[in-house]
Formats: sequence, C-alpha cells, structure tokens
Amino acid sequence: MRRGGRTRHGSPWLRTLLVQAAHVGARKKDTDLGAQYRRLAARRGKSRAAVAVGHTILVIVYHVLRDGPVSHDLGPHDFDERDRRAVERRLVHRLEGLGSTVFLEPTA
Repeated sequence: MRRGGRTRHGSPWLRTLLVQAAHVGARKKDTDLGAQYRRLAARRGKSRAAVAVGHTILVIVYHVLRDGPVSHDLGPHDFDERDRRAVERRLVHRLEGLGSTVFLEPTA
C-alpha cells in the first residue's frame, strides 16, 4: 500500500499537464480514472486526488509506450467489486454510526 507523501522533483510542465489531464478524466462518469478521483477526493482533497490520478495516467502512458496499446477500461465499479464484503462492512458501519439499524439482503 502506498502512503501519501511529497512528489519528487521533476518537470513542472509535465506535472501541470498530468494534473490537467486528471481533472479532465475526473469529469467522466463511467471511467475508472473518474471513480479513482472521486474516491480519493472525498478522503484526501481535490489537489491530492488530481496528483494521484495524474500519476496513474503517467503509469498508463508508460505501459502503453512499453507494451503497446491494450484497450480495456475496468469501469467505475471495479474497485467496489474487488472486495464486496469490505465495502458492505464499511457502509453498514457508517449507517450504524448515524443511528440506523441495518440488515442486508442480497437481491435476486
């Protein structure tokens, strides 16, 4: 797991470009980059989320240049589907913290 920290010294123009690209990606509703931005912005703030999504874009560009284009977007719900029980437990805990009693039933 990566922790937050300072970015290393590099090209300020590249950082600006990546952060701008991250903001554009954040406006898209049905992409994994948009979902990542919204998830991080809720916890860490918009600036840090933009830098993190910019880093993800940089990693994607590196892999495309190294391996060639592979087109598959995981979608906005991929992160939630990876560990469904953890998401359910977290959301139930939040609702119980607000004073509600929660019973989960799977849909047909």
